[in-house]
Amino acid sequence: MKKLNLKKYTDFALEEALKLLSVDSPTGYTKDVADLVVKEFSALGYKPESTVKGGILIKLAGGEAVKPAKGKSKAKATPKGGLLLEAHADTLGGMVKTIKGDGRLEITPLGGMNPNNAETENVRVVTKSSGIYEGTCQLVNASIHVNMEYSETQRKWSTVEIVLDEKVKSKEDTEKLGIAVGDIVCFEPRTRITKSGYIKSRFLDDKLSVAILLAYAKYLKEEKVSIDRDVWAYVTVYEEVGHGGSGSVPAGITEGISVDMGCVGEGLTCTERQVSICAKDSGGPYNYEVVKALTEAAKKTGADYAVDIYPGYGSDVEATLRAGHDIIHGLIGPGVYASHGYERSHRDGVENTLRLLVGYTVYTI
Repeated sequence: MKKLNLKKYTDFALEEALKLLSVDSPTGYTKDVADLVVKEFSALGYKPESTVKGGILIKLAGGEAVKPAKGKSKAKATPKGGLLLEAHADTLGGMVKTIKGDGRLEITPLGGMNPNNAETENVRVVTKSSGIYEGTCQLVNASIHVNMEYSETQRKWSTVEIVLDEKVKSKEDTEKLGIAVGDIVCFEPRTRITKSGYIKSRFLDDKLSVAILLAYAKYLKEEKVSIDRDVWAYVTVYEEVGHGGSGSVPAGITEGISVDMGCVGEGLTCTERQVSICAKDSGGPYNYEVVKALTEAAKKTGADYAVDIYPGYGSDVEATLRAGHDIIHGLIGPGVYASHGYERSHRDGVENTLRLLVGYTVYTI
């Protein structure tokens, strides 16, 4: 088939990624980013629906939109059954665990935030009543000229702390600011796109794929594409703690594909410039027929792809299966290096993921 020209949609995906990455959304604190997702899909002419838990459902193609099933999904909506494309807008972050005697904060992680790469990052502490305060995540006693055990200290959440950019010297000083246990700690994403096309940021997992779904939706609308099955986008929250895709599945869904980050690292073949197709992760194998069909679609549409096994990974669509929905499932996404750290991908990976989505849903199924 003729190679698809997706440059303007790739550009759009990167623009949307910048917007999404600028909004703090640690898991459990996602209303602001959910509002942005609703706004951006609405601007494309769609009618997003908010779930009780805070996720967003968007009917992209097929018949009339149907309400989410109260129970398990039933394959009745279209002859082929519906397809659910899942990406998540929640990210890693932290929560205030203890206000220490010197006014500094010990935090507990939200999701898989790792103290080894959280150290020295700027943060925002979102209080429940008194606004937002800035600070930095630092090793306890962080001055190298003073701490002779700086290099030997194991980085744990008990050995790093949040140093507030406020005049505080005691627990009472910090409490007077309105900071309390349970407040959210957001880490600075430090997003940038290089001249060579790399996008670097915390939390590309999975805001980059949410942006790809927006670009896919824009493609369907502007190219006036008709698909002979129901296709939904599902922007979930709480994926980083394992239950993002477990509920609110629309009626008639028979297939789910997580659009998440593709792993890049030793022992894997994917690069940041490719789309990754996952054959198996820590939750077990993905549906073989779906993996096979995704691979064939990549070949037909000229998407540069890799098939890999992820050793330490779980996805939204696996949460959907564990919740009892009777579906077949797959996982794809742009290659992302340094996952759960300061992550890096490339516009080619974005375009190849978009190419595979279009090829799989428009031309091959």
